Amino acid sequence: MRCMKLPDKSVMRSKRVRSKRLERLVKGFANHRRIEILELLAARPELCVGDICQQLEIEMKTASEHLRRLVIAGLVVKRYDSRKVRHALTDRSRDILKFLARLD
Repeated sequence: MRCMKLPDKSVMRSKRVRSKRLERLVKGFANHRRIEILELLAARPELCVGDICQQLEIEMKTASEHLRRLVIAGLVVKRYDSRKVRHALTDRSRDILKFLARLD
C-alpha cells in the first residue's frame, strides 16, 4: 500500500492561518445580539453606542462589548465624530447578512 504525499509545512501553516482567520470571523457574528446589531446597522448606519442601546433595549456595557467583538472580526468600523463614535458595516458584514438571510 502506498502512502499519500503530505503537503509541505508552509502549505499547512497557511491553511492553519486561514482557518484561524475564519474562526475569528465566525465567532464575531455567532451571537444573537451581534446579529441584531448588524441588522440594525444595515437599516440605520452610523449609529453610536447609545443609539444601539436604545434601539435594542440593552445595557451600554453589553452593546460596547458586542461592538468591540464585531470590530475585531472586521464586521464593523468606527468613525470618530467629535465626542461620539459612529459605527458602520463593512462590505464583509453585508455579505454575512446575506449569508444569514439564506440560512433563514
